[in-house]
Amino acid sequence: MRYASVALDIPTRALEGTFDYAAPAALGPALAVGATVLVPFSHRAAVGYVMAVSDEPPANVSAQQILPVAQVLAAPAFDDASARVASWMARAYACPLCDAVRPFLAPGQKVKVTRPSPDAPWELVSEKAGPRDARWASLTPEANDFTPTRAASRQRAVIAALAAGPQRVSELSATIPGAASAVGALAKRGVVAVATRRELRGIESTSLSSAAAPRPARLTDGQVEALAAIGRARAAAFGDVVLVDGVTGSGKTEVYLAAIERALADGQGALVLVPEISLTAQTVGRFRSRFGEEVAVLHSRLSVGERFDQWDLVRQGRAHVVVGARSALFAPLASPGLIIIDEEHEGSYKQDKSPRYHAREVAARMAAERGCALVLGSATPSLESLERCREGRFSGAAWTRVKMPERPGTAALPQVTVVDMAEQFRGGGRSIFSAPLVRALEGVVERREKAVLLLNRRGFANFLMCRECGCVPECPHCSTALTYHERTHALVCHTCARSWPVAAYPDPSTRCPNCGSRYLAAFGVGTQRVEDELGMLLPEGVEVIRMDADTTRSKGAHQRLLERFDAAECAVLVGTQMIAKGLDFPEVTLVGVINADTMLKLPDFRAAERTYDLLEQVAGRAGRGARAGEVVIQTYWATHPAMRAVATHDRATFLAPELAERAEAGYPPFARLANVVVWGRREAMVREVSAAFADAVRARTEGLAGWEVLGPADCVKARAKDQVRRHVMVKAPADADLGGVLRGCAASIRRPVGSNMAVDIDAYDLM
Repeated sequence: MRYASVALDIPTRALEGTFDYAAPAALGPALAVGATVLVPFSHRAAVGYVMAVSDEPPANVSAQQILPVAQVLAAPAFDDASARVASWMARAYACPLCDAVRPFLAPGQKVKVTRPSPDAPWELVSEKAGPRDARWASLTPEANDFTPTRAASRQRAVIAALAAGPQRVSELSATIPGAASAVGALAKRGVVAVATRRELRGIESTSLSSAAAPRPARLTDGQVEALAAIGRARAAAFGDVVLVDGVTGSGKTEVYLAAIERALADGQGALVLVPEISLTAQTVGRFRSRFGEEVAVLHSRLSVGERFDQWDLVRQGRAHVVVGARSALFAPLASPGLIIIDEEHEGSYKQDKSPRYHAREVAARMAAERGCALVLGSATPSLESLERCREGRFSGAAWTRVKMPERPGTAALPQVTVVDMAEQFRGGGRSIFSAPLVRALEGVVERREKAVLLLNRRGFANFLMCRECGCVPECPHCSTALTYHERTHALVCHTCARSWPVAAYPDPSTRCPNCGSRYLAAFGVGTQRVEDELGMLLPEGVEVIRMDADTTRSKGAHQRLLERFDAAECAVLVGTQMIAKGLDFPEVTLVGVINADTMLKLPDFRAAERTYDLLEQVAGRAGRGARAGEVVIQTYWATHPAMRAVATHDRATFLAPELAERAEAGYPPFARLANVVVWGRREAMVREVSAAFADAVRARTEGLAGWEVLGPADCVKARAKDQVRRHVMVKAPADADLGGVLRGCAASIRRPVGSNMAVDIDAYDLM
């Protein structure tokens, strides 16, 4: 008799670990690690996932007391190594085990089960996923001797169409009304053969010129050194990490491609993560130009069916290189030799829903479990990664840093000008464009080149404000100022996504909701306004393309906008953070930052690091071709170390004071930080639960060095979607079991119905 350890899909911290069940012989090999099963639990049926299979019965339990697995609902989606990673995620991120398992499941798979009749077996409910088969029609040799009757016009049309070669029946039906019935009739006569083929709901190709990856004539010294370090990490087979610290445009992608070629030659595969969906088309184009059909793509902008097809290609072993966003890390790649995380510093690698994992940490654990190498690449590595490389080891694995300080060939880093907007204002400047930026834009137009303008804010203006009393309209459901969108004349809440026509907020007039004044003015700058101002500043023939969350809502919009920019002779791309990294257009010679202070004064200890990363990354979009690049950064804080570091391309100017402040205050990378948010509709209940949790943590960590509990206190966003929000922040030593401690504290307190709690380990969002 075999036995299975099953993780029940019941998301509660009260059920820790797995439960043991007998594996009936009738279920055969289908009952394996990674399978989704139906099991009896507490007098009802429950869905679960097989985490381990053993021939030995559980200790201290009679074999007669062990209930059998009722049914296998889905084929295995992951293996033993993935099961161990999921168990580690549940402990490390203080989440239910089923939440940690779900990222490994097939796209579209749901927890619900159904059955067509009482006697039929149960079936999993899926979200329009699963393989899709297409019917193909082709002529048989009998068609040469077959002549349709005079009335069979559809049969004649079908035969004429198939004479050029096999076609999908659906395509025939689209051009020939009634073709399906005609194909059926011809098939009965043996004139047409109908076959079923697996159809892939595919990934569109791209026309981006930068999506090609021609092999360079020679590698730079930095690239050679990086490849050698990656080779040593792969040979060690211990989960060692290589941080490729290369300036923007230094050829990190070529290092990834060359390293993957070597892994494929050794019969291994590779997982490649990129931080933004907007980068996927360009990255996939480069990888497919080198590896062809070996590449599978996984990201959230694909439909569920498309994601399933790509995921299934990997599971079947037909694709050995997986490219995608954060979730691509969980693809069922059988034998990865490499895990690559590009732009590893990006906050988008931190999941904001349970399990609240960081892709870098999960990838490091996965590399250790599978004995492969982890490659982190960035021009602005995270302070955590730099600190681990300085120490040389972390969690038993070696961390090595390889520098790539120069661009290949004759390309050089751009010249950076920091413009003090306060001086511009004192000199009479009232435009959102400073005089140096205007002159630079005029030069781009004169030379028929391209420019990129960054503004980390969408909409026309940040907010409306009453000139009489200073009132700023806020969302009635969230503690968030409403953003004015000029094109739609609407006030939009960027927290809950509700919107109001300006004339309807807060009543059918344009008066101030506080004093009744009609003088409501727009303050701040948004991407729509920048687009409009550019239209007035630049001459005809210069295309202005806006790329933000509003213009990229539809599927494929990222790719279409970038293709427009690529195809234009002279153009300006205006956008938010999504244009700041990874994009490679040799024709871009100017990068402008409209307001570099957007994030600098946020109540977040990472504000300066994020500002430096963003500015350094967007500056790197300029001068990647033969022509020199120029960067103009507009700021009201020109003396800040982040501004000076970007201007001089000297990271140490920023790092030295930043690390000193972090060490003194006890923040990462010198400590671990968790943010526990409690929310609900009743403020008294939220206060009670948050206070009880803080007391539980203080009691558990009393007397332990390096532990500190801050709060509870109101969140910066104290209300969202009519929910009151309070949080508790917990600091712990860098090597502490933070997830284990907070998981126990969360399970120990009573939570009334209607209260919610999110435990975010190694938090990135403190708002």
